[in-house]
Amino acid sequence: MRLSSRKLLGLMKRSLTPNNPYHAQWLLTRRCNYRCKGCTVWRESQNQKELSTEEIKNGLDILEKLGVVEIVLSGGNPLIRDDIAEIIDYASQRFITTVYDNGSMAVKKIDALRNADFVAISLDTLNEEKNDYIKGVSGSWKKAMEAIEILQKEGINVGVSPTISQLNLDEIIDFTKYFIYNGIPVWYCLYWYDYPSGNRLFQIGKKQTEFEITDRKTMVKVCDALIEMKKKRNGIFITNKTLEALKQFFLNGQRTWKCKALRSFLMVDHLGNVAGCHLQEPVASIFDLPDVWNSHRLKNLREKFSQCNQCAYLCYIFYSLHSNVLSNLEILQDQWKNAKSLMSRA
Repeated sequence: MRLSSRKLLGLMKRSLTPNNPYHAQWLLTRRCNYRCKGCTVWRESQNQKELSTEEIKNGLDILEKLGVVEIVLSGGNPLIRDDIAEIIDYASQRFITTVYDNGSMAVKKIDALRNADFVAISLDTLNEEKNDYIKGVSGSWKKAMEAIEILQKEGINVGVSPTISQLNLDEIIDFTKYFIYNGIPVWYCLYWYDYPSGNRLFQIGKKQTEFEITDRKTMVKVCDALIEMKKKRNGIFITNKTLEALKQFFLNGQRTWKCKALRSFLMVDHLGNVAGCHLQEPVASIFDLPDVWNSHRLKNLREKFSQCNQCAYLCYIFYSLHSNVLSNLEILQDQWKNAKSLMSRA
């Protein structure tokens, strides 16, 4: 983990500054080498124009000045980019940097990943056949498991990121126990789908019945079990506040959060377009963002987004619940505690 004095001081200063966006996710590319059943990104054209290395660096500088503390580099598969090592190195000097991979490229790009704070390998189940079905690629489970093992041995802070769905709901607790007992942290996604909208930033996928969580009682039990496990073990990268919110959502449909898009989080696509979330239309280019961040137009959009109740993507829930200075410090404390635990076992 790269934790220089410059980085630490910058993170603390930005975390203590009110009204800054805490989190940014940069979808570096639409290109992907997997064919996941719950995602449509791979169905799109693979020959998409992308920002250059220098343009991305300039954009990262802008996000740092804007106050972003944590950045997730994803896609598509961000490791497909030839310049990913340079991008990760630059980002990790400024932010808590997480890089996503489906497990297919992490070993090939292992030197690039040494500078990341966290590497998240997408893995949904310990059942090889089921995982290959979900990912749409034969051998995906073996590659992911091998990548996790190799990265851990190399001292890289690797974790697994399952997408909780009806297909693996009854496995999530055993799945979590398996990995955290082996020193591998788990942070979760939740299956959801895009609602119909116009000029959205990015399209992920339409509703698919086999993935949609219909067993709400079991989902609530999973949340309760994770809360209890967190009392005894490190490595479960989801806050109690988030788990309690999910419980209420699946118990009675109640949303205990208001969306904080363009307040505590934002999204950037492969062309540098910025939106509050991937379901909303772009509000500016990353290069113009400082000029419009405090504009009346964005203030009005923030209010509009706070009334939105159309999705339940877990990352948006998390950063809507954790959207002030105190929450920023809680997240930092939780992440560094888990990171310290990881490093002590390295």
